[in-house]
Amino acid sequence: MKRISFASGAAFAAGVVLICLGQTGCKSYNDQQIKASLEIVDVNTSWTMKEYRQWPNPKLTLVPTVTFRLKNNSAEILRFINVNAIFKELNAVENLGDCFRAAIRSEGLAPGATSPLITLKSNFGIAGTNLESFKINPQWRTYYVKLFIQMGGPRHVPMGEFRVSRQIDFQEDKAVYQEKKPAGK
Repeated sequence: MKRISFASGAAFAAGVVLICLGQTGCKSYNDQQIKASLEIVDVNTSWTMKEYRQWPNPKLTLVPTVTFRLKNNSAEILRFINVNAIFKELNAVENLGDCFRAAIRSEGLAPGATSPLITLKSNFGIAGTNLESFKINPQWRTYYVKLFIQMGGPRHVPMGEFRVSRQIDFQEDKAVYQEKKPAGK
């Protein structure tokens, strides 16, 4: 059996690291480069269902949600882009919730291209019994979402803050009534 020396193993590892650093997917970007390269477009905010049940104890939990697309404004293919959203009340210390998602992977986003729709939902929300209960719920206040981008490094770069609309994207189940037919038909 042939043994590989420590020096040849270290040289191999150094070669792999150098190859990786030469790839655009491993390239590190500073805050200004990220903000110049990417644009957040088609932003829409609303409240969507996280949990809904009518029986045995009615419960409806709504969470703030943001949908958007990323547009590549640079001249190169951008890869390995992560997005993060933090949901909170204006001037609040604590977050209502957050969401992290790997948005663009190794296939990349071509120059001038726009990503598919990205949806980020808070992991926490406001609970009630039905849609009507939200209109009088004192916890259902005005919330904001802060969007961050992470690309080629550990830093999360702030890309914008958006007000979460009070639009609710949810319809409660409607009762289904059947017409009673005479027994003889």
